[in-house]
Amino acid sequence: MVNVYNNEGEIIGEVKYNTNLDRWDGRNMTSGSTGRHKGLTRLKNGSFVLIYGTDWQGERDTAEIITPEQALQEILKSGNLDLLKEHPELEAIREETIIQEA
Repeated sequence: MVNVYNNEGEIIGEVKYNTNLDRWDGRNMTSGSTGRHKGLTRLKNGSFVLIYGTDWQGERDTAEIITPEQALQEILKSGNLDLLKEHPELEAIREETIIQEA
């Protein structure tokens, strides 16, 4: 389990670890830099949670609550658009805020 922290550094929840925002960089699954991973999930109250994973010794995985708009941005950056099927409300935000081809 990964602890979810608020802005004051207090633990406010726990989530299962996942890396569903990672992408293949040609050699590794990563969220952008070696040994770093990201995942997206939700709490029972509906809040989106961004998980920060690490492969580095001495560091801990952490997680924080993010807005639906931030969740959408993380999905779009990762390229894992299948996650939009799991969170249809984010697809609605995408249609409202992301300029698309005519």
